[in-house]
Amino acid sequence: MSRLGHMGARLYRGEVGYDFVGKRKIWYAVSILITITAIVGLAVRGLNMGIEFQGGAVFTTPKTSVSASQAEHTAASASGHDAIVQELGTGGLRIQISGVDPAASDQIKAELSKELGVKSDDINADLVGPSWGEQIANKAWTGLAVFMVLVVIYLAIAFEWRMAIAALIALIHDITITVGIYALVGFEVTPGTVIGLLTILGYSLYDTVVVFDSLKEQTKDLTKQTRWTYSEVANRSINSTLVRSINTTVVALLPVAGLLFIGGGVLGAGMLNDISLSLFVGLAAGAYSSIFIATPLVADFKEREPQMKALKKRILAKRAAAARDAESARVRTPQDGDPEGPEDAGLDDDDDAAPAVVGPRAQRAQPSSRGRGRGRPSGKRR
Repeated sequence: MSRLGHMGARLYRGEVGYDFVGKRKIWYAVSILITITAIVGLAVRGLNMGIEFQGGAVFTTPKTSVSASQAEHTAASASGHDAIVQELGTGGLRIQISGVDPAASDQIKAELSKELGVKSDDINADLVGPSWGEQIANKAWTGLAVFMVLVVIYLAIAFEWRMAIAALIALIHDITITVGIYALVGFEVTPGTVIGLLTILGYSLYDTVVVFDSLKEQTKDLTKQTRWTYSEVANRSINSTLVRSINTTVVALLPVAGLLFIGGGVLGAGMLNDISLSLFVGLAAGAYSSIFIATPLVADFKEREPQMKALKKRILAKRAAAARDAESARVRTPQDGDPEGPEDAGLDDDDDAAPAVVGPRAQRAQPSSRGRGRGRPSGKRR
């Protein structure tokens, strides 16, 4: 068995683990800090909306010797708006200008033809009106709202409402971080970005449901025992699925990282950035929220129930009593070289007493051969 597999087995059996739930305030603080940073970036810089959402024009040129930077300057001068220029594999250019009036496209096209040294008829122009982009944006928000409502209803039926609320908070957390990253880096928001957001929400929900299913199974008849509190069982559920969450997240991130860093960064395929950035950030945020946000929130909600409060009180009282008994046993047990305690008074040196050892590894001492032979004839005749 590999080292990771061996560690996963030990985590599943509860032999080792990290106290995620016990340190939840730290993770809440980290998440709040990241979320505030994303909101500030969104408020200050805003989103770079693509032409699909705010209208504009896309001009595709044949092969030309003009560089992308020169074409960007020319397009900005001709249109009065910022332009995004990408080099195509054919040697041509894709010039995207957002917010321009479709009526002015012919004038911009003629100016580009003059400056780029290509025929006007060879430049292909695709126009998108602002009303169409507004419809796309409204449908995207509607789909997101419907998705959230269905998620809450399903989780409330399959598990309970507390888990549904915790999962909803985790999903909003993931969306906020992803959108904030888009605002900070300035990547363009396109329909591909919306597809990526919906995809990572489904993945984040899957990872959360895996932990919730383990938690639901381990908390059956929890109030009938006095060994573990709800938070401790929730922490064990996280640890038992931790290796699985890490494996699935790494496997999912590898191809997305290839699209983002190699396809978009090295090869210059900027259109891949639209969907790959949302997938990369969302997958990482989803794995984080399912471990550090969703399940600790459920533990917080459940620990406020009267029966869970009573259970925790009984468990802590039992542990305190066990600790007092252990301390008393330690005091009563004589150490090596110490004189016999009051309980040893009157006992023969040959008598064997079981050591007072507290803990799961405590074993009762076996009678010595000298003690077993007391009172028996030695077998020799006097």
